[in-house]
Amino acid sequence: MSSRHLKLLTLLVSVSQAFAADTVTDIGDRLEIFVDRALIDTMEGTALQLAQPRPEEISMTFDYPWEGNFSAAYMTVIKDGGTYRLYYRGGTKTETGILKPGTEVTCYAESTDGKTWVKPKLGLVPFEGSTENNIILGPTPRRTSVNFTAMLDDRPGIPAEERYKGVGAGTGREEGLLRFVSPDGIHWKSYSDEIIFDGYKLDSLNVLSWLPAQQCYAIYMRAWSEGGTPGHPKPREAYRTIARAVSKDFKTWSEPVRMQFSSEEKVRNLYSNATMPYFRAPHIQISMPHRMISEEVVPRAELEAYKTETRAIANSIGDVMLMSSRDGTTYDRTFMEAFVRPGMERGAWHARSLFASMGIVPTGAAEMSFYVSTNYAIPSHQIRRYSLRTDGFASVHAGYSAGIMTTKPLRFSGEKLVLNYWTSAAGRIQVELLEESGRPIPGYAAGDCDKIIGNEISRTVTWKENSSLRELAGRPVRLRFRITDADLYSLRFEQSKVP
Repeated sequence: MSSRHLKLLTLLVSVSQAFAADTVTDIGDRLEIFVDRALIDTMEGTALQLAQPRPEEISMTFDYPWEGNFSAAYMTVIKDGGTYRLYYRGGTKTETGILKPGTEVTCYAESTDGKTWVKPKLGLVPFEGSTENNIILGPTPRRTSVNFTAMLDDRPGIPAEERYKGVGAGTGREEGLLRFVSPDGIHWKSYSDEIIFDGYKLDSLNVLSWLPAQQCYAIYMRAWSEGGTPGHPKPREAYRTIARAVSKDFKTWSEPVRMQFSSEEKVRNLYSNATMPYFRAPHIQISMPHRMISEEVVPRAELEAYKTETRAIANSIGDVMLMSSRDGTTYDRTFMEAFVRPGMERGAWHARSLFASMGIVPTGAAEMSFYVSTNYAIPSHQIRRYSLRTDGFASVHAGYSAGIMTTKPLRFSGEKLVLNYWTSAAGRIQVELLEESGRPIPGYAAGDCDKIIGNEISRTVTWKENSSLRELAGRPVRLRFRITDADLYSLRFEQSKVP
């Protein structure tokens, strides 16, 4: 072989190896949930199936004079150790039942289990001459309590007085955001008088979080398909969407950029977004937007009987969707159907009913919860808890006739494979490990896999009673799941625990 041909062959091999390296997803020992097709190569007789959250108890009703029919449109839930914290809007009603502009307050409730909530008398903010209330932020000329939201920033090195951070709207809800900090989530102070995103129309819940995968703060905020930015009013035909701005230090922020969508099908009027890193897999962001649809189910005459301003609750209905993002700038819309549908009560079938909380929190060993406000602007306004199994947003599902799902090439660093799954009595799951080319690895073929039958959050896979994958760590492999009447929610290559 000539030196020229040898060089060409070497170049082709090098390019081939580089391409192969680029197509291998390194998941290390992190948890992976099946809310998208990011790890999936082929599916035969299987499908991604959206979960149906279970409606649980009513978490909160609104009885105090500083609350009202508009109280919980926007809420944030945070778990800090053994304490759950819930933030929601309050304010004074007008004679017609509408929230009186300029009277908005931020209220606080807490729980030890995420199920039973109390409204502590904090003694912080006077209301009608008394501080015997659960208000943490009072009315201000800039109306920061219209849509205040908080986050827990408990990373090492964060100053104690800034352990909690928050943002709220500026003047008139359409002139940017103000920042706040707190040592305990209850006692808040202004971080700066500077308005960020001045001139942007930010009249819904603009949510704040730290993104571990990107090492930055992010605010996911109200945006418009056109306009809604400084010097550019939104045209009449513009629809609501979502934008993002980021910061490394909470001080200096990038300009907001509209989010992209994996599917542009019916991207219309996403009123809120509730975008947050999933607490068990923070490299994946979960979003539960309120989808607003131009339909009218409850007649206007019936809405008027609630003695509230009908323009706030007429002309549309809504539900909660599920989206996800791995890069922070693009939403994956694998599921176009509703994640939470309106309930049987009539009050759920009008505008701005069904807003999901900013916050998904663990409420049991195998359970997580989020919270949904419903019956907006009418006397039966309330917050209800919804539950899911841990990791259970969606699953790879196969029916009784069975199916197969094969992953893309992966590289892992753990020593054993752990699954979150649920089978029927007649169902089962088998796992085989394949070479990158698709050939079964000796000792890890489907026939070697011990039966996986049951309902477990954390099941270690074994092949002829062997769970060790130490010899395969670091090399590209594929996983092939043979699934019969079962659901696969998540997987993880875990490190073995040291005795």
